[in-house]
Amino acid sequence: MTCGSLLSRESTDMNEPEPESEPIPIPFPGGIRHSHPSPHPGIGGRFKVFPEDFVVEEIPVYEPCGTGEHLFLWIQKRDLSAESLVETVARILHIPRDAIGVAGLKDRYAVTRQWISIPATASDFVPELNSEALQVLRAVRHENKLKTGHLRGNRFDILIRDVDPQAASGVEELLCRIRRAGVPNFFGEQRFGVDGETLAQGASLLKKESHPREIPFRRRKFLVRLALSAVQSSLFNEVVRLREARGILRQVQPGDVMQVCQSGGLFVAEDVPCEQIRYEARETAITGPLFGPKMKSPRHSVFTLEQQVLEEAGLSREIFREHKKQTPGARRPLLMFPEEMQSQPDPHGIRISFVLPSGSYATVLLREIMGETNLSSAGESFPEKS
Repeated sequence: MTCGSLLSRESTDMNEPEPESEPIPIPFPGGIRHSHPSPHPGIGGRFKVFPEDFVVEEIPVYEPCGTGEHLFLWIQKRDLSAESLVETVARILHIPRDAIGVAGLKDRYAVTRQWISIPATASDFVPELNSEALQVLRAVRHENKLKTGHLRGNRFDILIRDVDPQAASGVEELLCRIRRAGVPNFFGEQRFGVDGETLAQGASLLKKESHPREIPFRRRKFLVRLALSAVQSSLFNEVVRLREARGILRQVQPGDVMQVCQSGGLFVAEDVPCEQIRYEARETAITGPLFGPKMKSPRHSVFTLEQQVLEEAGLSREIFREHKKQTPGARRPLLMFPEEMQSQPDPHGIRISFVLPSGSYATVLLREIMGETNLSSAGESFPEKS
């Protein structure tokens, strides 16, 4: 089977006609739940009608120092995917794709500002990057290449159009509830590709139904990593869904892997009443699995729950060891708590601004604000990551 294709063929006897291709079933029973019903009706509306309705600005971990062999470019892109950005920069600057550093993937149908890094030897060609879709706003040298994950978070400024006027009157109450309780830290549906294609590709690779060699070499590294991480993301989402259904999404369980918010350090919960107090004080966070050999495992009933999700997906912990470079494993907070969240009226609707930590999805938060039924017709594109 071609890697990434949604078609498969059963083996047949040589004397029998070959059956027609049929769509692959959803890889994981329940694991590809792109839509997680919100308990709140929301304010309705539409977003991403125009790229300018969705503005994202990266918050870096550090600023470039001003000297070194790498050149950091503070860029603004409009209606340009993360992969197209790298391809464009590589082509115009005459450098390999892997010479370009990015901290995180940003939405396509949006206006986004972020750092990228290139070899300083390509600086003479930088002015040629400027176009309607891409502008270089700053250029500063640095000693090291920018690496994936080197960002604190993202700042969003989003216009929600055509809001129900009656529902809009309750937006501040809704935001207060979100500030207090947080929202499930689901991976957004864009993580899984159009109609789940990226997730299906990752499941096929893990189960050895296809091979990375079937992906064109030029895009292989990027797409393999994206597909395998989609599987990790789907399994995480299912753990969140199960805990929410069982009423333990915000309740520390014996054996939970907790994360210290200040340092990021991980430990296993033993004194549950004490850890619940620390959790409610936002000193710690309950985490879920991004399966891989380096992931810290929970204990007791939490281990059983996460193992159940794996088994229902037809996977095992060992299978991720075969792709340990692409899926090293980690823990991820079950909830996200937006910071600096504000709303203000706009002639076209309501403008919402907030800051999310690296890896959290604005579209997931917007579901809580707008309501379950609105995102399907909200003009949403399928970006790689918010």
